Amino acid sequence: MQRFRIAGLPLAMAAKVRQHLRAVQYSHPAHVEMSAGTGPCRVCLDTFKVGEEERILFTYQPFTDPGALASPGPVFIHREVCARYDGSAFPEALRSLPLAFDAFVRGGRLTEQLRVPDGRVEDAVQLLFGKPAVAYIHVRHGEAGCFIARMDREAPVR
Repeated sequence: MQRFRIAGLPLAMAAKVRQHLRAVQYSHPAHVEMSAGTGPCRVCLDTFKVGEEERILFTYQPFTDPGALASPGPVFIHREVCARYDGSAFPEALRSLPLAFDAFVRGGRLTEQLRVPDGRVEDAVQLLFGKPAVAYIHVRHGEAGCFIARMDREAPVR
């Protein structure tokens, strides 16, 4: 079985966005609104309570590879501080969303895209991380196309 780690955006970045209401990477203004959709929050990787929680919309660039083609886009985080998700299990709250996985090799080159039907995340992870060249996966919203989180391959337990 392929092991992975998935984590939300760094807490320091989220704190700066909340404090200054600007995208950290681009200095674009951030927008605060009452949640009109489920999201999810890119820090805690939980869905929003529609009409009950404020969220912040800002521009985020998910690539860290120096050679990767930049791909900035809109993301949401909770207006109030939330705990960062960082684990080796796929967050249950995300399974109800339409999902797509983009698989990348080292250096940030896209090698495969896959829609994830009916929350069957493990099947998609096994298929993509079963290919030795795949270094990481971007989880994206399957309808809106926006970045949700990054999954990194973990070394197998021996």
